[in-house]
Amino acid sequence: MEATDVTVREARPQDAPVIATFVVAMARDSEGVALDEETVRAGVRAAIADRAKGVYYVAEAEGALVGQSLVTTEWSDWNCCEYWWLQSVYVVPAWRRRGVFAAIYRHILSRARDAGSAALRLYVHRENTAARLAYQRLGMHESEYVVYERPLSDEEAP
Repeated sequence: MEATDVTVREARPQDAPVIATFVVAMARDSEGVALDEETVRAGVRAAIADRAKGVYYVAEAEGALVGQSLVTTEWSDWNCCEYWWLQSVYVVPAWRRRGVFAAIYRHILSRARDAGSAALRLYVHRENTAARLAYQRLGMHESEYVVYERPLSDEEAP
């Protein structure tokens, strides 16, 4: 079965348990990180309940969810519009390399264009070669920006 048999739609509240399972699996598979499942479930429910936090887009095939991406936005004063960020990208292993993410991506790209977004952006773990290649095949390229981070749980201040 190919992506032509996949439907992409916005997530519904009843999708939250599966989405949370996908998020936990994505973190484990892509970065070897074990997330707290209850925290993830609460985070997914919060986003589905409040579009300002983000919007999940899910791919459905054969009566089940087979992929997803969360879209969050960032306001740009430079462009007077939003950037759309893809996060929590996941495709069920049996559905990988069958066009599922491409279908999700095209759906989101169309929505972003309709909304007047400046660009689609995402960050990917530098060691996740398969994901990087998938994004490049869809026309994305490495940005000129480097992402820095300071966890707020860090007790030491500079």
